[in-house]
Amino acid sequence: MKRDLDYLRLLAKSFPSADAAAAEIINLRAICGLPKGTEYFFSDLHGESEAFIFLMRSASGVIRSKISDVFSHYLGEDEQLNLANLIYYPRETFMDKRNTYLEDKEWQKITIHRLVALCLKIASKYTRSKVRKKLPKEFAYAIDELLHDEEEDTKLYHKEILQGILDVERGQAFIIALCKLIQSLSIDSLHIIGDIFDRGPHADQIMEELMCFHDVDIQSGNHDVDWMGAFCGNPACIANVLRIATSYNSFDVLEDGYGINLRPLSMFAQEVYGNDPCSCFTPHLWDKNIADSVEPELAAKMCKTISVMMWKLEGQLIRRHPEYGLDHRMLLHKINLEKGEVEVDGKIYPMKDCNFPTVDWKDPYTLSEKEQELMDTLTYSFTHSKVLKKHIDFFFTHGSMYKIINHNILYHGCIPMTEDGEFLPLSTRDGEVSGKRLMDYCEQKCIEAYFMNEELDPNGKLYATDFFWYLWCGPKSPLFGKDKMTTFEHCFIEDTESHKESFNSYYKWIEKESYVDKIIQEFDEDPELSHIVNGHVPVKSKKGESPIKASGKLFIIDGGISKAYHSKTGIAGYTLIYDSKHLSLAKHKDFHKGEENTPEIQMVERMKTRIRIGETDKGIELRRQMTDLLDLLEAYQNGEIKEN
Repeated sequence: MKRDLDYLRLLAKSFPSADAAAAEIINLRAICGLPKGTEYFFSDLHGESEAFIFLMRSASGVIRSKISDVFSHYLGEDEQLNLANLIYYPRETFMDKRNTYLEDKEWQKITIHRLVALCLKIASKYTRSKVRKKLPKEFAYAIDELLHDEEEDTKLYHKEILQGILDVERGQAFIIALCKLIQSLSIDSLHIIGDIFDRGPHADQIMEELMCFHDVDIQSGNHDVDWMGAFCGNPACIANVLRIATSYNSFDVLEDGYGINLRPLSMFAQEVYGNDPCSCFTPHLWDKNIADSVEPELAAKMCKTISVMMWKLEGQLIRRHPEYGLDHRMLLHKINLEKGEVEVDGKIYPMKDCNFPTVDWKDPYTLSEKEQELMDTLTYSFTHSKVLKKHIDFFFTHGSMYKIINHNILYHGCIPMTEDGEFLPLSTRDGEVSGKRLMDYCEQKCIEAYFMNEELDPNGKLYATDFFWYLWCGPKSPLFGKDKMTTFEHCFIEDTESHKESFNSYYKWIEKESYVDKIIQEFDEDPELSHIVNGHVPVKSKKGESPIKASGKLFIIDGGISKAYHSKTGIAGYTLIYDSKHLSLAKHKDFHKGEENTPEIQMVERMKTRIRIGETDKGIELRRQMTDLLDLLEAYQNGEIKEN
């Protein structure tokens, strides 16, 4: 009891009287009766900053829908769209000098009235206290007053507040503040189901946007852990990150976003492959670089240079870890230069390119002296990037391999399974792990790689850091979910049969409800209440594939936000939206800034009764607080603790 009293005395510092404790109990109980906030689930953003920022700021079309609800009776479609775009991009709108009407006080007054009306609609399910916490400090008082119901006696008061804002030339700033508030209120919590990095132009901008959001969590994807490994100095991860970036013309994120010095790579590539067009490595040109334009011919040379280095470094890593069972993926020593062939899995294939000036065929997996010098320079750039450190830090404070929230289980890739539907074990130096234990083990290795003191345990640090690479592409990695990554075959072999990457049996079994139930139970959740949400595998919507599996118990929400997948999926991504009444899927179309981008929203599950905060994980936390406060109240009442 003494320890309990010690805790209650600490609690009493925040609630120094019986009245204060009772008031907080009443407040928490009332909050539990409110509808739960709206959760948004995104996956596989792949650096598509412009599209993702739009999805966040528009709440995946929900704000546009609310505008229609409030204003459809007197605003036309064009006016509604203009209002929506103002809310999504308030600063950009005011910075556009072509919009001369923005200076007009009458326009500002009308716009403020409309934004306040919309804000009232969106804020209706929140407590005033919660809304107040989101108010911008500069205009907190004015917005708080305007959001109170306007009675006859307060009309003049509200009018004077508004006129005062306009008279002191703060109309534009006030409109921007209201737009930001509407954005913030529209999404209560945000779940990113992996793969923020690679392919698209600006993963760094996505990270900056997420770091400004009030409630976000991330479930790591295989591309994300590849970048984690790169920041931790793993050479194979660094080489792979650079291979993908040069392959997708994503130089801005490296140079402008993270300050990675690519000049040594470009100079070495020109030196080694000066007369080689490196046509097998021609980049995918989805986006034009802004900060530094790199000619495709040079990008191809850079890509080949770092790719060859990558295969060498991967070979070294595979040799260090026989437990990975990946010797068959070491292919450099299986190249026959004289015949222009390579042996892969016992089959001989002709090669499209046999120019390897940096490979010592007596020791093909050792970097040349100049390659090693280049890798040392690149490693320094990655490990000393302050912006990248800030973003990887955010991954470790807000991210994990999986998350369970409100009975929903979130993870990026899969829970590896055997052909027989059992959980597939991974052999590690610490023993075999499978199912949930595999996910927990992977999480622990990531933490060790990032936080372990290398001087205290250099072997442990190396083992954990190498594990980032295995998570990226290992056949039993829950983040990869395939038997192999055929980058080498794609680059050098014409026969597409060699390019095939077979999915883990997980993707077969999740079509069956009983096996999804098995996974849910593995995580100690109730199949009658739970859903699984994952991404990783683009859903080919245009071919009739559905993101909804196992009678609505599992959702794969990778709909192809990445431009690289638009042609495969036929859409531009999914958002799963979970509010107090429904579970819905938003199907997005190609994003064009300023145009009507409202998605098609499909309700996939209607809740039997409206879900209240008291029924959520937050409600469990609030009830725990109420229990503590009731104990404190009792201690006040029986004199065990004195009131201040």
